[in-house]
Amino acid sequence: MAGEGQKSKGWFWWVLVTVIAVLVIVAVALTILKDFHSKAAKVHHSPVEQKYADALGIAMQFFDVQKSGQLVNNRISWRGDSGLMDGSGEGLDLSKGMYDAGDSMKFSFPMAFTATMLSWAILEYGDQMDAVKQLRNAQDSLKWITDYLINAHPSPNVLYIQVGDPDLDHECWQRPESMTLQRPLTQVITSYPGTEVAAETAAAMASASLVFKKINSTYSSLLLMHAQQLFAFADTYRGSYSVTAPSEQRFYNSSGYGDELLWAASWLYLASADRSYLRYATIDHGQEFGNWRRPSWISWNDKLPGVQVLLSRVDFFGASEVPITENLALQMYRETAEMMMCSLLPDSPTATSSRTESGLIWVTEWNSLLHPVGSAFLAVLYSDYMLTSGTEALFCSERSYTPGNLRDFAISQVDYVLGENPMKLSYLVGFGENYPQYVHHRGSSIPADATTGCKDGFKWLNSSAPNPNVAVGALVGGPFRNETYSDSRNNSMQGEPSTYNSALPVGVLSGLVTSSSVANSFL
Repeated sequence: MAGEGQKSKGWFWWVLVTVIAVLVIVAVALTILKDFHSKAAKVHHSPVEQKYADALGIAMQFFDVQKSGQLVNNRISWRGDSGLMDGSGEGLDLSKGMYDAGDSMKFSFPMAFTATMLSWAILEYGDQMDAVKQLRNAQDSLKWITDYLINAHPSPNVLYIQVGDPDLDHECWQRPESMTLQRPLTQVITSYPGTEVAAETAAAMASASLVFKKINSTYSSLLLMHAQQLFAFADTYRGSYSVTAPSEQRFYNSSGYGDELLWAASWLYLASADRSYLRYATIDHGQEFGNWRRPSWISWNDKLPGVQVLLSRVDFFGASEVPITENLALQMYRETAEMMMCSLLPDSPTATSSRTESGLIWVTEWNSLLHPVGSAFLAVLYSDYMLTSGTEALFCSERSYTPGNLRDFAISQVDYVLGENPMKLSYLVGFGENYPQYVHHRGSSIPADATTGCKDGFKWLNSSAPNPNVAVGALVGGPFRNETYSDSRNNSMQGEPSTYNSALPVGVLSGLVTSSSVANSFL
Protein backbone atom coordinates (compact mmCIF):
# COMPACT_ATOMS: atom_id res chain seq x y z
CA MET A 1 0.00 0.00 0.00
CA ALA A 2 2.81 2.38 0.92
CA GLY A 3 4.47 1.72 -2.46
CA GLU A 4 1.23 2.44 -4.23
CA GLY A 5 0.92 5.71 -2.29
CA GLN A 6 4.40 6.74 -3.33
CA LYS A 7 3.58 5.89 -6.93
CA SER A 8 0.36 7.93 -6.71
CA LYS A 9 2.26 10.93 -5.35
CA GLY A 10 4.92 10.51 -8.00
CA TRP A 11 2.27 10.38 -10.69
CA PHE A 12 0.58 13.47 -9.26
CA TRP A 13 3.78 15.51 -9.28
CA TRP A 14 4.64 14.31 -12.79
CA VAL A 15 1.21 15.41 -14.05
CA LEU A 16 1.49 18.76 -12.24
CA VAL A 17 4.93 19.50 -13.65
CA THR A 18 3.77 18.47 -17.11
CA VAL A 19 0.70 20.74 -16.90
CA ILE A 20 2.83 23.67 -15.72
CA ALA A 21 5.31 23.06 -18.52
CA VAL A 22 2.48 22.96 -21.05
CA LEU A 23 1.03 26.18 -19.65
CA VAL A 24 4.43 27.88 -19.83
CA ILE A 25 4.87 26.72 -23.42
CA VAL A 26 1.38 27.97 -24.30
CA ALA A 27 2.05 31.32 -22.61
CA VAL A 28 5.33 31.72 -24.45
CA ALA A 29 3.65 30.73 -27.70
CA LEU A 30 0.86 33.25 -27.15
CA THR A 31 3.41 35.95 -26.38
CA ILE A 32 5.30 35.13 -29.55
CA LEU A 33 2.09 35.11 -31.54
CA LYS A 34 1.01 38.40 -30.02
CA ASP A 35 4.41 39.87 -30.82
CA PHE A 36 4.20 38.39 -34.30
CA HIS A 37 0.79 39.92 -34.92
CA SER A 38 2.02 43.24 -33.58
CA LYS A 39 4.95 43.11 -35.95
CA ALA A 40 2.78 41.72 -38.73
CA ALA A 41 0.73 44.88 -38.49
CA LYS A 42 3.72 46.68 -39.93
CA VAL A 43 4.59 44.21 -42.70
CA HIS A 44 4.29 45.40 -46.30
CA HIS A 45 1.78 43.54 -48.41
CA SER A 46 2.52 45.03 -51.82
CA PRO A 47 5.44 46.47 -53.77
CA VAL A 48 6.31 50.14 -53.46
CA GLU A 49 4.23 52.44 -55.67
CA GLN A 50 7.08 54.43 -57.20
CA LYS A 51 4.96 57.42 -58.18
CA TYR A 52 3.86 57.96 -54.60
CA ALA A 53 7.35 57.25 -53.26
CA ASP A 54 8.77 59.93 -55.57
CA ALA A 55 6.04 62.38 -54.60
CA LEU A 56 6.66 61.69 -50.90
CA GLY A 57 10.36 62.39 -51.25
CA ILE A 58 9.53 65.69 -52.93
CA ALA A 59 6.79 66.70 -50.46
CA MET A 60 9.10 66.06 -47.52
CA GLN A 61 11.57 68.66 -48.77
CA PHE A 62 9.22 71.60 -48.24
CA PHE A 63 9.87 71.33 -44.51
CA ASP A 64 13.53 72.07 -45.32
CA VAL A 65 12.47 74.99 -47.50
CA GLN A 66 10.59 76.48 -44.53
CA LYS A 67 13.11 75.98 -41.73
CA SER A 68 14.28 78.89 -39.62
CA GLY A 69 17.43 78.94 -37.53
CA GLN A 70 20.95 77.57 -37.94
CA LEU A 71 20.45 74.87 -40.53
CA VAL A 72 21.83 71.37 -40.10
CA ASN A 73 22.32 69.00 -43.04
CA ASN A 74 20.66 71.59 -45.28
CA ARG A 75 19.16 69.93 -48.37
CA ILE A 76 18.03 73.17 -50.06
CA SER A 77 20.91 74.89 -51.82
CA TRP A 78 19.33 78.34 -51.86
CA ARG A 79 18.43 78.39 -48.15
CA GLY A 80 20.73 79.59 -45.38
CA ASP A 81 20.63 80.44 -41.70
CA SER A 82 17.93 82.91 -40.67
CA GLY A 83 15.93 84.10 -37.68
CA LEU A 84 18.91 83.44 -35.41
CA MET A 85 17.93 86.20 -32.98
CA ASP A 86 14.25 85.28 -32.75
CA GLY A 87 13.19 85.39 -29.09
CA SER A 88 16.47 86.83 -27.85
CA GLY A 89 14.80 90.00 -26.59
CA GLU A 90 12.92 87.88 -24.06
CA GLY A 91 15.87 85.66 -23.26
CA LEU A 92 14.50 82.80 -25.38
CA ASP A 93 15.86 80.83 -28.30
CA LEU A 94 13.03 80.76 -30.82
CA SER A 95 15.34 80.51 -33.81
CA LYS A 96 14.04 77.12 -34.90
CA GLY A 97 10.53 76.32 -36.08
CA MET A 98 9.27 76.94 -39.59
CA TYR A 99 8.05 79.94 -41.49
CA ASP A 100 4.34 79.90 -42.05
CA ALA A 101 3.95 80.24 -45.81
CA GLY A 102 5.51 82.49 -48.43
CA ASP A 103 6.43 85.02 -45.76
CA SER A 104 8.74 85.03 -42.73
CA MET A 105 6.16 84.81 -39.96
CA LYS A 106 6.02 82.10 -37.33
CA PHE A 107 2.48 81.35 -36.18
CA SER A 108 2.45 78.63 -33.52
CA PHE A 109 -1.18 77.64 -34.03
CA PRO A 110 -0.82 76.27 -37.58
CA MET A 111 2.79 75.21 -36.91
CA ALA A 112 1.66 73.02 -34.00
CA PHE A 113 -1.04 71.52 -36.23
CA THR A 114 1.73 70.70 -38.72
CA ALA A 115 3.61 68.85 -35.97
CA THR A 116 0.54 66.93 -34.82
CA MET A 117 -0.35 65.75 -38.31
CA LEU A 118 3.26 64.88 -39.12
CA SER A 119 3.48 62.89 -35.88
CA TRP A 120 0.29 61.03 -36.77
CA ALA A 121 1.68 60.20 -40.20
CA ILE A 122 4.91 58.86 -38.71
CA LEU A 123 3.10 56.82 -36.08
CA GLU A 124 0.83 55.15 -38.61
CA TYR A 125 3.11 54.90 -41.62
CA GLY A 126 6.65 55.17 -40.34
CA ASP A 127 7.47 51.76 -41.79
CA GLN A 128 6.36 52.89 -45.25
CA MET A 129 8.43 56.06 -44.88
CA ASP A 130 11.38 53.94 -43.85
CA ALA A 131 10.93 51.66 -46.85
CA VAL A 132 11.56 54.62 -49.16
CA LYS A 133 14.20 56.25 -46.92
CA GLN A 134 12.05 59.16 -45.72
CA LEU A 135 11.49 58.30 -42.05
CA ARG A 136 14.60 60.05 -40.77
CA ASN A 137 13.73 63.19 -42.74
CA ALA A 138 10.23 63.18 -41.23
CA GLN A 139 11.57 62.73 -37.69
CA ASP A 140 14.16 65.49 -38.16
CA SER A 141 11.53 67.91 -39.48
CA LEU A 142 9.21 67.11 -36.61
CA LYS A 143 11.93 67.71 -34.03
CA TRP A 144 12.80 71.03 -35.67
CA ILE A 145 9.28 72.17 -34.83
CA THR A 146 9.01 70.60 -31.37
CA ASP A 147 12.38 72.08 -30.32
CA TYR A 148 10.86 75.47 -31.09
CA LEU A 149 7.62 74.67 -29.25
CA ILE A 150 9.50 73.53 -26.15
CA ASN A 151 11.44 76.80 -26.05
CA ALA A 152 8.21 78.74 -26.64
CA HIS A 153 6.84 77.27 -23.39
CA PRO A 154 9.24 78.58 -20.73
CA SER A 155 6.84 78.06 -17.78
CA PRO A 156 3.59 76.12 -17.24
CA ASN A 157 1.21 79.01 -17.93
CA VAL A 158 3.18 80.99 -20.51
CA LEU A 159 3.27 80.16 -24.23
CA TYR A 160 4.79 82.31 -26.96
CA ILE A 161 2.57 81.94 -30.01
CA GLN A 162 3.93 84.29 -32.67
CA VAL A 163 7.26 85.63 -33.90
CA GLY A 164 7.12 88.73 -36.06
CA ASP A 165 4.60 91.42 -36.87
CA PRO A 166 2.45 90.30 -39.84
CA ASP A 167 1.73 93.84 -40.97
CA LEU A 168 5.40 94.81 -41.05
CA ASP A 169 6.42 91.47 -42.50
CA HIS A 170 3.98 91.74 -45.37
CA GLU A 171 5.20 95.24 -46.22
CA CYS A 172 8.53 93.67 -47.20
CA TRP A 173 9.51 91.24 -49.92
CA GLN A 174 12.86 89.78 -48.92
CA ARG A 175 14.49 86.45 -48.18
CA PRO A 176 14.37 85.38 -44.52
CA GLU A 177 18.19 85.31 -44.60
CA SER A 178 18.10 89.07 -45.24
CA MET A 179 15.51 90.11 -42.66
CA THR A 180 16.25 93.40 -40.93
CA LEU A 181 12.88 94.06 -39.28
CA GLN A 182 12.19 93.86 -35.58
CA ARG A 183 10.63 90.50 -34.66
CA PRO A 184 8.25 91.13 -31.74
CA LEU A 185 6.82 88.20 -29.79
CA THR A 186 3.22 87.48 -28.85
CA GLN A 187 2.33 85.33 -25.85
CA VAL A 188 -0.68 83.90 -24.03
CA ILE A 189 -0.78 83.86 -20.23
CA THR A 190 -3.41 83.28 -17.53
CA SER A 191 -4.83 86.81 -17.82
CA TYR A 192 -4.69 86.75 -21.62
CA PRO A 193 -5.37 83.11 -22.45
CA GLY A 194 -5.28 81.25 -25.74
CA THR A 195 -6.97 77.92 -25.29
CA GLU A 196 -6.86 76.89 -28.96
CA VAL A 197 -3.14 77.41 -29.45
CA ALA A 198 -2.18 76.00 -26.04
CA ALA A 199 -4.30 72.88 -26.62
CA GLU A 200 -3.03 72.39 -30.17
CA THR A 201 0.53 72.71 -28.92
CA ALA A 202 -0.30 70.13 -26.24
CA ALA A 203 -1.56 67.79 -28.98
CA ALA A 204 1.64 68.35 -30.95
CA MET A 205 3.82 67.61 -27.92
CA ALA A 206 1.83 64.52 -26.91
CA SER A 207 1.78 62.99 -30.38
CA ALA A 208 5.47 63.75 -30.90
CA SER A 209 6.28 62.14 -27.54
CA LEU A 210 4.98 58.88 -29.02
CA VAL A 211 7.16 59.30 -32.10
CA PHE A 212 10.32 59.71 -30.02
CA LYS A 213 9.44 57.26 -27.25
CA LYS A 214 11.68 54.45 -28.52
CA ILE A 215 14.43 56.52 -30.11
CA ASN A 216 14.92 59.24 -27.48
CA SER A 217 13.06 58.44 -24.27
CA THR A 218 14.36 61.51 -22.41
CA TYR A 219 13.13 63.85 -25.12
CA SER A 220 9.84 61.95 -25.28
CA SER A 221 9.29 62.42 -21.54
CA LEU A 222 10.09 66.12 -21.84
CA LEU A 223 7.51 66.50 -24.60
CA LEU A 224 4.87 64.69 -22.57
CA MET A 225 5.53 66.90 -19.54
CA HIS A 226 5.07 70.03 -21.66
CA ALA A 227 1.93 68.56 -23.21
CA GLN A 228 0.36 67.88 -19.83
CA GLN A 229 1.21 71.35 -18.55
CA LEU A 230 -0.13 73.02 -21.67
CA PHE A 231 -3.37 71.06 -21.56
CA ALA A 232 -3.93 72.08 -17.95
CA PHE A 233 -3.20 75.70 -18.92
CA ALA A 234 -5.55 75.55 -21.90
CA ASP A 235 -8.41 73.98 -19.96
CA THR A 236 -8.07 75.92 -16.71
CA TYR A 237 -7.75 79.35 -18.28
CA ARG A 238 -10.20 79.22 -21.13
CA GLY A 239 -10.35 82.00 -23.67
CA SER A 240 -9.90 82.40 -27.40
CA TYR A 241 -6.46 83.38 -28.63
CA SER A 242 -8.18 85.35 -31.41
CA VAL A 243 -9.26 87.80 -28.70
CA THR A 244 -5.90 87.83 -26.96
CA ALA A 245 -3.99 88.30 -30.23
CA PRO A 246 -6.28 90.29 -32.57
CA SER A 247 -3.68 90.27 -35.36
CA GLU A 248 -4.29 86.53 -35.67
CA GLN A 249 -7.90 87.12 -36.70
CA ARG A 250 -6.88 88.17 -40.21
CA PHE A 251 -4.68 85.12 -40.70
CA TYR A 252 -5.66 82.22 -38.42
CA ASN A 253 -8.89 83.22 -36.75
CA SER A 254 -10.28 80.47 -34.57
CA SER A 255 -13.91 79.41 -34.66
CA GLY A 256 -13.74 77.91 -31.16
CA TYR A 257 -11.52 75.93 -28.83
CA GLY A 258 -13.62 72.87 -28.01
CA ASP A 259 -12.14 70.82 -30.84
CA GLU A 260 -8.57 71.54 -29.75
CA LEU A 261 -9.34 70.50 -26.17
CA LEU A 262 -10.75 67.16 -27.37
CA TRP A 263 -7.84 66.73 -29.79
CA ALA A 264 -5.26 67.34 -27.08
CA ALA A 265 -7.03 65.09 -24.57
CA SER A 266 -7.21 62.28 -27.13
CA TRP A 267 -3.51 62.45 -27.90
CA LEU A 268 -2.63 62.71 -24.22
CA TYR A 269 -4.63 59.55 -23.53
CA LEU A 270 -2.73 57.68 -26.21
CA ALA A 271 0.63 59.08 -25.05
CA SER A 272 0.18 58.58 -21.32
CA ALA A 273 -2.49 55.82 -21.00
CA ASP A 274 -4.06 58.08 -18.36
CA ARG A 275 -7.80 57.28 -18.44
CA SER A 276 -8.72 60.75 -17.18
CA TYR A 277 -7.88 62.17 -20.61
CA LEU A 278 -10.13 59.65 -22.33
CA ARG A 279 -12.88 60.46 -19.87
CA TYR A 280 -12.40 64.15 -20.67
CA ALA A 281 -12.86 63.53 -24.39
CA THR A 282 -15.81 61.17 -23.96
CA ILE A 283 -18.01 61.40 -20.86
CA ASP A 284 -17.02 64.84 -19.60
CA HIS A 285 -16.92 66.93 -22.77
CA GLY A 286 -17.72 64.71 -25.76
CA GLN A 287 -21.31 65.82 -26.05
CA GLU A 288 -20.41 69.45 -25.29
CA PHE A 289 -17.66 69.85 -27.90
CA GLY A 290 -17.84 66.77 -30.15
CA ASN A 291 -20.57 67.81 -32.63
CA TRP A 292 -21.60 64.17 -32.87
CA ARG A 293 -23.39 63.19 -36.07
CA ARG A 294 -22.39 66.49 -37.71
CA PRO A 295 -19.23 65.79 -39.72
CA SER A 296 -17.02 68.66 -40.89
CA TRP A 297 -13.73 69.23 -42.76
CA ILE A 298 -10.28 68.72 -41.27
CA SER A 299 -8.14 71.88 -41.18
CA TRP A 300 -5.82 73.91 -38.98
CA ASN A 301 -9.00 75.42 -37.51
CA ASP A 302 -11.19 72.32 -37.17
CA LYS A 303 -9.69 69.25 -35.51
CA LEU A 304 -12.98 67.42 -34.92
CA PRO A 305 -12.63 65.15 -37.98
CA GLY A 306 -9.21 64.21 -36.65
CA VAL A 307 -10.64 63.52 -33.19
CA GLN A 308 -13.37 61.35 -34.69
CA VAL A 309 -10.94 59.21 -36.68
CA LEU A 310 -8.36 59.05 -33.87
CA LEU A 311 -10.93 57.93 -31.30
CA SER A 312 -12.36 55.49 -33.85
CA ARG A 313 -8.90 53.95 -33.72
CA VAL A 314 -9.37 53.45 -29.98
CA ASP A 315 -12.77 51.89 -30.67
CA PHE A 316 -11.33 49.58 -33.35
CA PHE A 317 -8.38 48.34 -31.34
CA GLY A 318 -8.83 49.18 -27.66
CA ALA A 319 -12.56 49.15 -26.90
CA SER A 320 -12.30 46.02 -24.75
CA GLU A 321 -10.09 47.93 -22.30
CA VAL A 322 -12.45 50.91 -22.05
CA PRO A 323 -15.34 51.14 -19.52
CA ILE A 324 -18.81 50.94 -21.04
CA THR A 325 -19.64 54.60 -20.41
CA GLU A 326 -16.60 55.80 -22.35
CA ASN A 327 -17.30 53.12 -24.93
CA LEU A 328 -20.70 54.59 -25.74
CA ALA A 329 -19.08 57.95 -26.46
CA LEU A 330 -16.42 56.26 -28.60
CA GLN A 331 -19.25 54.76 -30.63
CA MET A 332 -20.62 58.27 -31.26
CA TYR A 333 -17.23 59.46 -32.47
CA ARG A 334 -16.94 56.43 -34.74
CA GLU A 335 -20.46 56.90 -36.07
CA THR A 336 -19.62 60.52 -36.94
CA ALA A 337 -16.36 59.42 -38.59
CA GLU A 338 -18.30 56.91 -40.69
CA MET A 339 -20.74 59.61 -41.73
CA MET A 340 -17.74 61.63 -42.88
CA MET A 341 -16.33 58.66 -44.79
CA CYS A 342 -19.69 58.09 -46.47
CA SER A 343 -19.79 61.73 -47.55
CA LEU A 344 -16.39 61.37 -49.22
CA LEU A 345 -17.24 58.32 -51.33
CA PRO A 346 -18.46 59.72 -54.67
CA ASP A 347 -21.21 57.13 -55.30
CA SER A 348 -22.44 56.96 -51.71
CA PRO A 349 -26.11 57.86 -51.14
CA THR A 350 -24.85 60.55 -48.75
CA ALA A 351 -21.96 61.81 -50.91
CA THR A 352 -21.11 65.48 -50.48
CA SER A 353 -21.78 67.83 -53.36
CA SER A 354 -18.71 69.84 -52.36
CA ARG A 355 -16.53 68.65 -55.21
CA THR A 356 -15.49 69.73 -58.69
CA GLU A 357 -16.75 68.17 -61.89
CA SER A 358 -13.63 65.98 -61.98
CA GLY A 359 -14.22 64.77 -58.43
CA LEU A 360 -11.86 66.87 -56.30
CA ILE A 361 -13.29 67.73 -52.88
CA TRP A 362 -13.64 71.51 -52.99
CA VAL A 363 -14.76 73.63 -50.03
CA THR A 364 -13.09 77.05 -50.15
CA GLU A 365 -11.37 79.35 -52.64
CA TRP A 366 -8.41 80.08 -50.38
CA ASN A 367 -6.09 77.11 -50.06
CA SER A 368 -8.58 74.83 -51.76
CA LEU A 369 -6.33 71.74 -51.59
CA LEU A 370 -6.30 71.69 -47.79
CA HIS A 371 -9.62 69.86 -47.52
CA PRO A 372 -9.25 67.22 -50.26
CA VAL A 373 -5.75 66.23 -49.20
CA GLY A 374 -6.71 66.23 -45.51
CA SER A 375 -9.81 64.16 -46.28
CA ALA A 376 -7.72 61.72 -48.33
CA PHE A 377 -5.36 61.22 -45.37
CA LEU A 378 -8.26 60.48 -43.02
CA ALA A 379 -9.81 58.10 -45.58
CA VAL A 380 -6.57 56.11 -45.90
CA LEU A 381 -6.33 55.89 -42.12
CA TYR A 382 -9.91 54.71 -41.73
CA SER A 383 -9.46 52.23 -44.56
CA ASP A 384 -6.42 50.75 -42.83
CA TYR A 385 -8.20 50.63 -39.46
CA MET A 386 -10.96 48.61 -41.11
CA LEU A 387 -8.46 46.35 -42.85
CA THR A 388 -6.37 45.70 -39.73
CA SER A 389 -9.39 45.07 -37.51
CA GLY A 390 -11.03 42.73 -40.03
CA THR A 391 -13.96 45.11 -40.54
CA GLU A 392 -15.16 44.20 -44.01
CA ALA A 393 -17.80 46.82 -44.69
CA LEU A 394 -18.76 50.43 -44.11
CA PHE A 395 -22.50 50.99 -44.44
CA CYS A 396 -23.80 54.21 -45.98
CA SER A 397 -27.62 54.24 -45.91
CA GLU A 398 -27.67 50.42 -46.12
CA ARG A 399 -25.23 50.37 -49.03
CA SER A 400 -21.92 48.74 -48.17
CA TYR A 401 -18.39 49.85 -49.05
CA THR A 402 -15.03 48.21 -48.48
CA PRO A 403 -11.71 49.54 -47.20
CA GLY A 404 -10.63 49.48 -50.84
CA ASN A 405 -13.33 51.98 -51.74
CA LEU A 406 -11.95 54.46 -49.23
CA ARG A 407 -8.44 53.91 -50.51
CA ASP A 408 -9.64 54.47 -54.08
CA PHE A 409 -11.15 57.79 -53.00
CA ALA A 410 -7.84 58.85 -51.46
CA ILE A 411 -5.98 57.83 -54.61
CA SER A 412 -8.37 59.90 -56.74
CA GLN A 413 -7.63 63.03 -54.71
CA VAL A 414 -3.87 62.47 -54.69
CA ASP A 415 -3.73 61.69 -58.40
CA TYR A 416 -5.64 64.90 -59.11
CA VAL A 417 -3.07 66.87 -57.11
CA LEU A 418 -0.22 65.15 -58.93
CA GLY A 419 -1.47 66.13 -62.38
CA GLU A 420 -4.50 64.07 -63.38
CA ASN A 421 -6.72 67.14 -63.67
CA PRO A 422 -8.11 69.34 -66.46
CA MET A 423 -5.09 71.67 -66.21
CA LYS A 424 -2.67 68.71 -66.51
CA LEU A 425 -0.77 70.53 -63.78
CA SER A 426 0.94 69.06 -60.74
CA TYR A 427 0.04 71.17 -57.73
CA LEU A 428 3.00 69.66 -55.85
CA VAL A 429 5.95 71.82 -56.87
CA GLY A 430 8.83 69.77 -58.24
CA PHE A 431 6.75 66.73 -59.13
CA GLY A 432 6.30 65.90 -62.80
CA GLU A 433 7.20 68.08 -65.72
CA ASN A 434 4.45 70.68 -65.37
CA TYR A 435 4.06 72.46 -62.04
CA PRO A 436 3.64 76.12 -60.96
CA GLN A 437 6.65 78.31 -61.80
CA TYR A 438 5.51 81.51 -60.08
CA VAL A 439 4.87 80.34 -56.54
CA HIS A 440 4.02 83.13 -54.11
CA HIS A 441 7.07 82.64 -51.89
CA ARG A 442 9.73 85.20 -51.02
CA GLY A 443 12.71 82.88 -50.77
CA SER A 444 11.79 81.03 -53.94
CA SER A 445 11.30 84.22 -55.98
CA ILE A 446 14.52 86.07 -55.06
CA PRO A 447 17.92 84.88 -56.33
CA ALA A 448 20.02 83.51 -53.48
CA ASP A 449 22.87 85.92 -54.28
CA ALA A 450 20.65 89.00 -54.54
CA THR A 451 21.11 91.82 -52.03
CA THR A 452 17.73 93.33 -51.23
CA GLY A 453 16.23 95.43 -48.51
CA CYS A 454 12.64 95.50 -47.36
CA LYS A 455 11.12 97.42 -50.25
CA ASP A 456 13.38 96.91 -53.25
CA GLY A 457 12.71 93.18 -53.14
CA PHE A 458 9.27 93.81 -54.61
CA LYS A 459 10.85 93.89 -58.04
CA TRP A 460 11.16 90.13 -57.69
CA LEU A 461 7.51 89.80 -56.73
CA ASN A 462 6.56 91.68 -59.89
CA SER A 463 9.12 90.07 -62.17
CA SER A 464 7.84 88.29 -65.27
CA ALA A 465 10.56 85.64 -64.97
CA PRO A 466 9.83 82.30 -63.28
CA ASN A 467 11.06 81.82 -59.73
CA PRO A 468 14.84 81.29 -59.76
CA ASN A 469 14.61 78.84 -56.86
CA VAL A 470 12.24 75.86 -56.86
CA ALA A 471 10.22 75.60 -53.66
CA VAL A 472 10.51 71.82 -53.79
CA GLY A 473 7.58 70.03 -52.21
CA ALA A 474 5.35 73.08 -51.88
CA LEU A 475 1.66 72.27 -52.16
CA VAL A 476 0.19 75.43 -53.65
CA GLY A 477 -3.25 76.72 -52.74
CA GLY A 478 -4.97 74.92 -55.59
CA PRO A 479 -7.61 75.32 -58.29
CA PHE A 480 -10.86 77.23 -58.27
CA ARG A 481 -14.20 75.40 -58.32
CA ASN A 482 -14.17 75.52 -62.13
CA GLU A 483 -10.78 73.73 -61.99
CA THR A 484 -8.72 76.61 -63.35
CA TYR A 485 -5.43 77.85 -61.93
CA SER A 486 -3.62 81.11 -62.69
CA ASP A 487 0.15 80.73 -62.28
CA SER A 488 0.97 84.25 -61.13
CA ARG A 489 3.23 85.28 -58.26
CA ASN A 490 0.68 87.91 -57.22
CA ASN A 491 -2.03 85.27 -57.01
CA SER A 492 -1.55 84.38 -53.34
CA MET A 493 -5.04 82.85 -53.12
CA GLN A 494 -4.05 80.01 -55.44
CA GLY A 495 -0.27 80.15 -55.53
CA GLU A 496 0.92 80.51 -51.93
CA PRO A 497 2.02 77.30 -50.21
CA SER A 498 1.86 76.85 -46.45
CA THR A 499 3.78 74.74 -43.98
CA TYR A 500 0.65 73.33 -42.35
CA ASN A 501 -0.43 71.94 -45.71
CA SER A 502 2.81 69.99 -46.01
CA ALA A 503 2.10 67.36 -43.37
CA LEU A 504 -1.12 66.33 -45.11
CA PRO A 505 0.37 65.15 -48.44
CA VAL A 506 3.21 63.56 -46.48
CA GLY A 507 0.63 61.60 -44.48
CA VAL A 508 -1.52 60.39 -47.34
CA LEU A 509 1.41 59.65 -49.64
CA SER A 510 3.04 57.58 -46.89
CA GLY A 511 -0.16 55.60 -46.63
CA LEU A 512 -0.24 54.99 -50.37
CA VAL A 513 3.44 54.18 -50.90
CA THR A 514 2.59 50.56 -50.25
CA SER A 515 -0.47 48.70 -49.06
CA SER A 516 -0.17 47.61 -45.45
CA SER A 517 -2.13 47.39 -42.25
CA VAL A 518 -1.39 49.53 -39.19
CA ALA A 519 -0.17 48.74 -35.69
CA ASN A 520 -2.88 48.13 -33.08
CA SER A 521 -1.13 50.43 -30.63
CA PHE A 522 1.29 53.35 -30.80
CA LEU A 523 2.99 52.22 -27.58
